Amino acid sequence: MDQLTGFQRDLLYVIAGKDRPSGQEILDDINDYIDQPVTHGRLYPNLDTLVDKELVEKGELDRRTNYYALTPKGRRELQRRQKWVDQYVDV
Repeated sequence: MDQLTGFQRDLLYVIAGKDRPSGQEILDDINDYIDQPVTHGRLYPNLDTLVDKELVEKGELDRRTNYYALTPKGRRELQRRQKWVDQYVDV
C-alpha cells in the first residue's frame, strides 16, 4: 500500500465505497473530488496497476463495460491503511 500513489489510494477508497462500480462511475466520483479533471488516459492505467497488484479485481458487467471491486487483499490493505491514519488524525 505504501508503494501506491495518492491517486491510486483515492481510487481504492472510491471502489470500496461502491458496489462494483464501472470505470465511468469511478471517474465521475474522483472528478467530484479532484480539482483538475482526470482523463480516461490517467484513470485506466492506474486501475490496471491496482489489478496487477491484486488489490482490485476487474470483471465484465456487459460487453462494453467493466466493473471494479476490492479483492480481499485490497480490503485488508485499505483497512490497515485506515487504522494507521486513524492513529494520527482525529477529525
